[in-house]
Amino acid sequence: MDLHERIAGLMGQARRELAELVAIQSVADPRQFPPEECARAARWVRDAFAGVGFSDAWLAEMADGSQAVLGSRPVPDPDAATVLLYAHYDVQPPLDEAEWRTPPFELTEVDGRWHGRGTADCKGNILMHLTALRALGDQVPVNLKLVVEGSEETTGALEGFVPGHADLLRADAILVCDAGNAAGGHPAVTVSLRGVADVIVQVEALASELHSGLFGGAASDALAALVTMLATLRDARGSTTIRGLDNTQVWPGAPYSPAAFRADAHVLEGVSLLGDGTVADMVWSRPAVTITGIDCPPVVGSAPAITPRASARLNLRVPPGTQAGDAANALVGPMVTLGDGGSIPLCNVFADTYPHAELILMGVEEPLALIHAPNESVDPAEIAAMALTEALFLQHYAAGRR
Repeated sequence: MDLHERIAGLMGQARRELAELVAIQSVADPRQFPPEECARAARWVRDAFAGVGFSDAWLAEMADGSQAVLGSRPVPDPDAATVLLYAHYDVQPPLDEAEWRTPPFELTEVDGRWHGRGTADCKGNILMHLTALRALGDQVPVNLKLVVEGSEETTGALEGFVPGHADLLRADAILVCDAGNAAGGHPAVTVSLRGVADVIVQVEALASELHSGLFGGAASDALAALVTMLATLRDARGSTTIRGLDNTQVWPGAPYSPAAFRADAHVLEGVSLLGDGTVADMVWSRPAVTITGIDCPPVVGSAPAITPRASARLNLRVPPGTQAGDAANALVGPMVTLGDGGSIPLCNVFADTYPHAELILMGVEEPLALIHAPNESVDPAEIAAMALTEALFLQHYAAGRR
């Protein structure tokens, strides 16, 4: 039986196990979900990899209190290469559950896709690893190391852990399985990532709410000031405009057609795309700031009063060639002046700590997966295809180095 057939025969088990893992509400934010859920996911991952040869799989405590699953699976050959397998078991919160067509923490099949939070990002990639290793059995000619972290979506604590434990994770190749293809069934090579900088903007203008009839017009309105400040972050075309950040770079690789992007992003009819460059320029080569949340009075229950304080969270995606710290300073700088308001950072840590290692980004996350959004899903064919890709890589990597 060849690898294709073995992987096909394992997909039933992959579905059952992915359903178990998706049911664990492993959002790494104790303000929203109990931390026991992340602990339960960590134990599930540890036990699953122990079952495919990582007999020493263990839980390492990170600085933020999360747990990463570490392990190794050596081979007798002293000259064998070493491959590090990476993924993460924590997930984004479901956001507005009313927007989900299926229960967010219950794997549900719809039109051939498996829906549920984490089915693609990144629990589907965990099952990709497990399926590839089960298909290979004992026929793995390289040493394997494992790290599956538990706070990638929040603090990214593994980034601080790696440099101080360099030998523990040192490898010749690192499979960063938190990525995917340009489209289902269309392989692509990831050659760049955008960095990320998060900033919280807080505006305070008054000691308390004031009657808008008695004081409106002269008293400072914190929410209006915040809206004005946020509006300066983009120009009339929708391009991000932050002093000190280049927003004219051009993507040199394959194009991303507007029609494909509109379909992938579920852009509503009549809504224009943003920016003065191509889609590929805007999403892969230029800075992009997103307002990911605002704290202010909700519409329901609000009163005719002037808002005394308001805040917003900004998520700035930084193009290749720009340091995230510099970009954050550029973002904060103009706002202070005004003020009365891919990424996978771990890859940089891996590259700095293991400069001779090959980093390969791969996984089951393609545009239709809607990662970080309601109605996340994964195409099981992608799990099967990428498990085959990983299995073939592990089989042939050693031979390719000779």
